[in-house]
Amino acid sequence: MTEGQTDSTLHLLNASTIPKRHRVFSFSRILAITSNTLTELTRLKVFYVLLVFGLLLIGSSIFMAQFSFQQEFQILKDVSLGAISMFTSLLAIVATARMLPRDIEDRTVYTILAKPVPRFEYVVGKIAGVLLLLAISTLVMVAAFLAVLYMREQAVLQVTATQMASAPPDQLADALRAVRAFAFNVDLVPGIIIIFIKACLLATLTLFVSTFATSSIFTVVIMVFVYFIGHLEATAREYWLHEHGSGLITRSFLAIVALLFPDLQAFNLVDDIVAGTAISMAVFARTALLGVFYTLIYTLLAVFVFYGKEL
Repeated sequence: MTEGQTDSTLHLLNASTIPKRHRVFSFSRILAITSNTLTELTRLKVFYVLLVFGLLLIGSSIFMAQFSFQQEFQILKDVSLGAISMFTSLLAIVATARMLPRDIEDRTVYTILAKPVPRFEYVVGKIAGVLLLLAISTLVMVAAFLAVLYMREQAVLQVTATQMASAPPDQLADALRAVRAFAFNVDLVPGIIIIFIKACLLATLTLFVSTFATSSIFTVVIMVFVYFIGHLEATAREYWLHEHGSGLITRSFLAIVALLFPDLQAFNLVDDIVAGTAISMAVFARTALLGVFYTLIYTLLAVFVFYGKEL
């Protein structure tokens, strides 16, 4: 963090100063740290590199599918939503991994905590800034995806109308209706929400790891392992239960593993949605609540470890 950015943070914290009897918890101080964290993260070169890469991948998906319109829309949605998921996951890990080590190295954390700002507010403000960045990035990517999907939909509608110009009106209307149904599906919305929740989970888990990690590189390496373990966990769990049964010890062990390594594959609802499988509200609610639970747990663990960290 530069000297100007540090002064900006301190100015916002000074502006949020309130009577001592009300200083136990302050939303204004958290908002000040959140705003400054968001500003810092948007200045990172890696943010723009990943964002441009994601947008290019979404845009290029329009040229990857030259089959029937059903296959074309399916591939377009598969590639685009996969790009959004990959981008948000990478951004959540990379952006969060360098926050605490950088603030400690630049001694910014000492200046902020000396205001005094409770460590709880500092950690919550930092992670809130990351989550806000993830929300903005997700919205930008989704807007690009919907724009590409809309353009392809209009092109296919025009081609279909031209090819069926001599067909009966009812038949033409049914064909156009089928194109619109394949182009955009309301089930995409819960899938996109789960992608964002998954990114939030990864961000808070990365923050927790960074509270005891020695460097940002170490944090990223650990999170890469966690990411792959999380996606292979469901397969490994089924194999373990098949080989060792479902006794109390086995289930207790698997529960501990699930707490340490969240089942990230459970958050890939878009795979089923793109394939045409309808996601029930119960499945969506259960997955969303699981993601929120993990996000809160890892945030609290990060606060707990950060309170015991010697600074």
